[in-house]
Amino acid sequence: MKKKLKDALHRYKVESFKLSHHGLDVADISREILDATQIALQNAYHLHFEKDASPQRIETFRMVKTFVTEALLPPVVEKVMRRITAVEKQQVQLVALLDELMQLLSEDEHSVASGG
Repeated sequence: MKKKLKDALHRYKVESFKLSHHGLDVADISREILDATQIALQNAYHLHFEKDASPQRIETFRMVKTFVTEALLPPVVEKVMRRITAVEKQQVQLVALLDELMQLLSEDEHSVASGG
């Protein structure tokens, strides 16, 4: 029983490492990350100015906002989304591991109860 539990944990660690370092299906995960990044960037805030704000000041703010949302934010948001996606995939694997461990413990319980 101890060997089965150790093997299940080892499989989880290996799969988790592969996912976080190499990705399982690079094309699908990359598409998922880029889609999430695009959605996050589309939700950029809109600037609202006072009625008496000067046009030069408004244009300066718009230029800064455009630069930030088009040049600075995309790589940062993409990196955050990549990490979130990896953690979500690892969480799914962890739930599968727990399911497998519970099944192994249940089988062991049945074998002990039946005298085997």
